[in-house]
Amino acid sequence: MRNILVINPGSTSTKVAVFVDEEEQAASTVVHSTGELAAFASVADQAGMREERVRAFLGEHGIFLGSLNAVVARGGLLKPIEGGLYGVNECMLEDLRTARYGEHASNLGAMIAHSIATEAGCGAFVADPVVVDEMEDVARISGLPCIVRRSIFHALNQKSVARRVAAEIGREYSDCSFIVAHMGGGISVGAHRGGRVVDVNNALDGDGPFSPERSGGLPVKALMDLFFEGKHTREQIGRMITGQGGLVAYRGTNRLDELRSLAGEGDAEAQLLCDALAYQISKEIAMHGATLSGEVDRIILTGGLAHDEALVSSIRERVSFLAQVEVVPGEREMQALVESYLAAADGREQVKEYVNDEVV
Repeated sequence: MRNILVINPGSTSTKVAVFVDEEEQAASTVVHSTGELAAFASVADQAGMREERVRAFLGEHGIFLGSLNAVVARGGLLKPIEGGLYGVNECMLEDLRTARYGEHASNLGAMIAHSIATEAGCGAFVADPVVVDEMEDVARISGLPCIVRRSIFHALNQKSVARRVAAEIGREYSDCSFIVAHMGGGISVGAHRGGRVVDVNNALDGDGPFSPERSGGLPVKALMDLFFEGKHTREQIGRMITGQGGLVAYRGTNRLDELRSLAGEGDAEAQLLCDALAYQISKEIAMHGATLSGEVDRIILTGGLAHDEALVSSIRERVSFLAQVEVVPGEREMQALVESYLAAADGREQVKEYVNDEVV
């Protein structure tokens, strides 16, 4: 039996759990108030505070550091890398501490894991961070040489549910062709072939369908006009694309269930937005039918919005001509991190090394 500490930092919370092999033994979501976080000049500066909370969780549950066999964390904004499990090393930590590729709470995972694992005398790892990039070269072309399409998406959950569905149909993930739609605050739709995500929308920076909090792809000329009107700063437009776009922009809420209730009371715009969400997700899924040359083993719907039966039903009606639709609702990030570590511990996968050749 292996004791595994799992750490998943988010913008205002830190999820922490201890597993014995694949069985969760204890879990908690530590919430960080706005005032608490405001005391830190950067995200990296929060590492010590959040680590103390993780250690307090271990103490509350009588879990000694010496009993841990591994600490596995959500990966942060690193250079583009292929999917898999990576050992935390100094190169990775340096890129995260300096926010070389961007500042995000997920950057803290490897820092906290490394500190605790060092004292515990075990390994620290990250798995399938959002920067996983397995896109084929043809998928990177944007239409302007100075702009290259980027792969930033819900890699951890997408790959986890893909492996789960592959096992359920009695096949290896590496032998399957899937279209996976992660539907949450952001929405990413990936084409999986041969165990790699060969094309996917940049779910962070305004590509693909709109979502509860993100604008999705916008008409380029209209966006350019908005910028040059001079009524909004660069930062304000950035928030309109990510954080304050989508349903938030239209109705001031990121809750699809609230819109459903309003639609049921006769709110025509609320109903239209619900319909448009399903419509845009379906279009993105159908597009990848061409990416995979029509050879699609399953379409998989996952993420928090996959609990919405009306949304799932509407998407299913539009895309089931391509392949059978499987629904794996919710996010399995904590389990996915454990599964990735166990696959390497059992010899089914290799632990990869993070090396940044871009840094001189």
